[in-house]
Amino acid sequence: MKYIYGPIKSRRLGLSLGLSLSLNKICNLDCIYCQWGRTPVIVSERKEYARLDEITLELKSWLQNNPQEAKELRFVTLSGLGEPTLNTCIGELIDQARKITGASVAVITNSTLLGDPLVRKSILGADLIVPSLDTVDPEVFKRIDRPFAGIKLDEIINGLVALRKEFLGKIWLEVMLVSGINDDIRHIKELHRSIQHINPDKIQLNSPVRSTAEKNVLPVEKVKLEKIKKILGNKAEII
Repeated sequence: MKYIYGPIKSRRLGLSLGLSLSLNKICNLDCIYCQWGRTPVIVSERKEYARLDEITLELKSWLQNNPQEAKELRFVTLSGLGEPTLNTCIGELIDQARKITGASVAVITNSTLLGDPLVRKSILGADLIVPSLDTVDPEVFKRIDRPFAGIKLDEIINGLVALRKEFLGKIWLEVMLVSGINDDIRHIKELHRSIQHINPDKIQLNSPVRSTAEKNVLPVEKVKLEKIKKILGNKAEII
């Protein structure tokens, strides 16, 4: 299988089958905590990095060969090796994945392209969107997420606010916290103010536990995570 990974049984989504929208890591960020390692070439162009017909053919083949798991499938998750919204076929893939499997569709995105109305429109057919926001400080953003030149943090935040107004499904905002970089309590309070404007259904706090793109990228201690969770309010949970 070139595009399918899993299925994975998770606490968040139940039995979920992952779809990658590229064969290799295609991303506009080079996050220090990425479990897939460094981004070989950081890109910003949107195009069909993997063909819709190839992905859907593989999905149909998986369903035929895994009938029992297909029955139990709760979500098809569009994520994979890089940023799925860079692929221009994402809107059609959301529709096709639901028709082929009968499962709900989730999109996991780094949020960088949500300032573009066309990108937001392309993912409105999903049932669940899990966008990321690690910081509201531009300098911290450069340090932790290492974006493609021209990506602006304020446009990401404005895009998330706009998505909430346009999207009828659930939004679970994920925050990746790295010890000593974006876990300062002053920073968390500033982040909280922006998250209130975004108004997600959940705030999911994460911290690196797998291998990371850079060395010495450390998780935040559980006691501090609990303190951060309390600051972010009732919607926050540690995953």
